[in-house]
Amino acid sequence: MATRTDAPTRREQILKEAARLFAERGFHGVGVDEIGAAVGISGPGLYRHFAGKDAMLAELLVGISGQLLTGAKRRLAEVEADGGAKAEAVLDSLIEGHIDFALDDRPLITLHDRELDRLRDSDRKMVRQLQRQYVELWVGVVREVYPGLGEPAARSAVHSVFGLLNSTPHLGRGGSLPGRGATAELLHRMARGAFAAAGV
Repeated sequence: MATRTDAPTRREQILKEAARLFAERGFHGVGVDEIGAAVGISGPGLYRHFAGKDAMLAELLVGISGQLLTGAKRRLAEVEADGGAKAEAVLDSLIEGHIDFALDDRPLITLHDRELDRLRDSDRKMVRQLQRQYVELWVGVVREVYPGLGEPAARSAVHSVFGLLNSTPHLGRGGSLPGRGATAELLHRMARGAFAAAGV
């Protein structure tokens, strides 16, 4: 998630370009030399940073799952520290954080959908474990906002909202987007509307 303001490291530049290229052309459609060229270093020079493409893919997918969970926990702590805010404010903050990811890291969404099965079993299990923790954090907050919503229904609602927010790689195809701010507001309204419909 894009919250840093300092310049990205060389390793981060490599990961960003690898994600973009993998999303555009598929994992097997991209060579190490092409990734190197995208960041201005030789293909073999990448091996000073990563053991290979498999390592890049693992760091991208495990990394973003961990960042989402860490970011959600941080947002939860920040909102709760602000005078014990209501669950509604916590949910809004979680939605905002996921929208930031969905708008700023679209290639990672495509990469997850297409290439997760290429990870080693241990890395794939780590991704799934981090994702489960992320979902359960959301489920707890959603059930505070909508106390009449049972746990299975809350979990289904959370997954449905993730599907809605993670549709961003498909936005703008064949047309233009209204702009980041307007798109973020629209996604937020739709997410809250979906939760409200589930909680009725």
